[in-house]
Amino acid sequence: MGEFELIRQHFQRPGVKLPQDVVLGVGDDGALLRPEPGHELAISTDMLVQERHFFASVDAAALGHKALAVNLSDLAAMGARPLGFTLALALPKADEAWLAAFAKGLFSLADAHACPLVGGDTTRGPLNICITVFGQVRAGRAPRRSAARAGDDLYVSGRTGEARLALEHQRGTAWATGAVGADLRERLERPTPRNALGMALAAVDGMHAAIDLSDGLVGDLGHILAASRVGADIELATLPVAPALVALPEAERLECLLAGGDDYELLFTADPAVRDAVQEAARASATPVTRIGRIKAGASELQLLDAQGQPVSLRVQGFDHFA
Repeated sequence: MGEFELIRQHFQRPGVKLPQDVVLGVGDDGALLRPEPGHELAISTDMLVQERHFFASVDAAALGHKALAVNLSDLAAMGARPLGFTLALALPKADEAWLAAFAKGLFSLADAHACPLVGGDTTRGPLNICITVFGQVRAGRAPRRSAARAGDDLYVSGRTGEARLALEHQRGTAWATGAVGADLRERLERPTPRNALGMALAAVDGMHAAIDLSDGLVGDLGHILAASRVGADIELATLPVAPALVALPEAERLECLLAGGDDYELLFTADPAVRDAVQEAARASATPVTRIGRIKAGASELQLLDAQGQPVSLRVQGFDHFA
């Protein structure tokens, strides 16, 4: 199967009607998108590399899902509605069964978010998946990492740490060798991008900064603190803990919760005056959110507090590809 036959068979979808935002999709030198008047384009790119981001044994459909999910999660942090995406795919060989499963997982999530494939490229090489996603957000409404303010509440959606536990289980790490159910593997292999929540929060006056959690809560919070030149307190007792993490030794549990990565939840800050509006956004999007701390003055200073409000000496850091 040649390159263009591969694209035609697995990635062109002539029977699927494109949204009105997409003027021109797959099949030309470039795609044409038409954002609504009064909106800004939000654009994000993520790359997944075999043995760096996923194991060779991962299910192809799950990989197709995750490749798009991690990009949609970036749009969620910007409060943007998805418009479309491009796919650059390097393959060792044209394996038709693998491609069919990958495309099924990819398009299942794309269709659920009305986010069509509008272009891309394929080549021969080590397995590498690079997606660029496009979205739109009303002008001036996108939360920014640099917008956190002293006094803000600090929130997280869903729960953190489950993907890290599933990863350590796959690696055979001693403290993670207990039973890991299918739901935990789903958190690692098929994360749920929080786009409905992100769009609902972007409409809340008093919603300030946001980031999606790809490299761990503490590491990603650090990006907000550095960009906003503020500090933060995290109240450890308030962190939502999945049942699978409860029985872990405390050090490993906190490592999963605070530095796990691959969560693709939203971490965000908002004025305390809009707590009711934040909870309404959570209800409207069917996504639980938990207030876990506050933003304070003091550039980049982060404190972890115990149940009595006392500082905890704990060294954790987020994931860094080059550390």
